[in-house]
Amino acid sequence: ERAIARHEVREIEQRHTVDGPRQDVTLDEEDDVVIIYNRVPKTASTSFTNIAYDLCAKNKYHVLHINTTKNNPVMSLQDQVRFVKNVTSWKEMKPGFYHGHISYLDFAKFGVKKKPIYINVIRDPIERLVSYYYFLRFGDDYRPGLRRRKQGDKKTFDECVAAGGSDCAPEKLWLQIPFFCGHSSECWNVGSRWALEQARYNLINEYFLVGVTEELEDFIMLLEAALPRFFRGATELYRTGKKSHLRKTTEKKLPTKETIAKLQQSEIWKMENEFYEFALEQFQFVRAHAVREKDGELYILAQNFFYEKIYPKSN
Repeated sequence: ERAIARHEVREIEQRHTVDGPRQDVTLDEEDDVVIIYNRVPKTASTSFTNIAYDLCAKNKYHVLHINTTKNNPVMSLQDQVRFVKNVTSWKEMKPGFYHGHISYLDFAKFGVKKKPIYINVIRDPIERLVSYYYFLRFGDDYRPGLRRRKQGDKKTFDECVAAGGSDCAPEKLWLQIPFFCGHSSECWNVGSRWALEQARYNLINEYFLVGVTEELEDFIMLLEAALPRFFRGATELYRTGKKSHLRKTTEKKLPTKETIAKLQQSEIWKMENEFYEFALEQFQFVRAHAVREKDGELYILAQNFFYEKIYPKSN
């Protein structure tokens, strides 16, 4: 897969540079845009990303998957430098939509003039953990033939929690906070209050929009309204698209109330849930100021500002 990817990149670069050297490539402001979707595992990220792949040819942008070794969300310092340089100076890949399981990376630390647009989706923390637990054992309907790491383990999530298993321990809930917190050491210290506050700060100040899995269609609708260069046609595609937009974990059994109650006693769950509720409130705030409901359907508001009293008067 990597060899094929490198070959495709070389072909694209050759096509773009056949009429001149790379450094002569100039971009319109509309094209000089990069979106980074640092997707959290098991939050409907594949469903959303497939829409980007389906639209990229029509809307004329590139989609690139960031494949890290063993899906490690933390990059080495040298890889951070390489990645920032690629994203900001790789003109042949602009406009670009990058997606991968990486934690937030602050481009400002590297002195870049124009930062990428960050977006993301998060999910109820227990629902996300349950989905991931069964995904490791049974896979999903997206690649049903692929052997998963825990294949053959028939223990249910309820049985795992009752037995105090490691795959369902409260520490496994600690994922969405560090993904938003970033590459600082403290982000990955389970239960860190500082990490939670940093994640909240980044969500508000560094992310263009963060949606929730449970309201994915509304998230897509807002993106289409705000960033049509990338997402024109996305809402209709999500509603009527092919089966590839729906990825469901196989053999998933919902946990009992007793199992949920036991996990909710954990301080780690309380912090991850606090972050989820914070993200949900912010998303609903953005949506309330962008759409209106009529006959059970949501509609994007038209432009609601204009300019007046423009001086000096032109002759």
